[in-house]
Amino acid sequence: MISVLLQVATKIIAPVQILFSVYLMLRGHNQPGGGFIGGLVAASAFALYAIAYDVSTAKRILRLTPQTIFATGLLLALISGLIPLITGMPFMTGLWDGAIPLHLIGLGDLKLGTPLLFDIGVYFVVVGITMCIILALIEED
Repeated sequence: MISVLLQVATKIIAPVQILFSVYLMLRGHNQPGGGFIGGLVAASAFALYAIAYDVSTAKRILRLTPQTIFATGLLLALISGLIPLITGMPFMTGLWDGAIPLHLIGLGDLKLGTPLLFDIGVYFVVVGITMCIILALIEED
């Protein structure tokens, strides 16, 4: 059943959800939140598109396959763990670049480093896996 009201609301709500998910991911670097909850919020925006329109529209909005998003996230998380090994430190040691402090309104001071790279990787992994599951369940109908 096609709901015009849901489709119009989705075009307004989904971009706000994506923006909020990025905020949660970046905020979680220093406060509660992080890549996991940010990824769930982003996946719910794409799931809303799949429900309001159809699976092919949601896949078009994603632009990449969920498997590619998942694999990219795993690669980023792995790289964040391997960077310390190059410097002779243990795997997954947090390294920060103190030369580039970023102060973003509402986020505080954002420190660039391997923990942020890991959070971004988790974000992509959660979006990819969740979308694989949601799209498979919707396609079953």
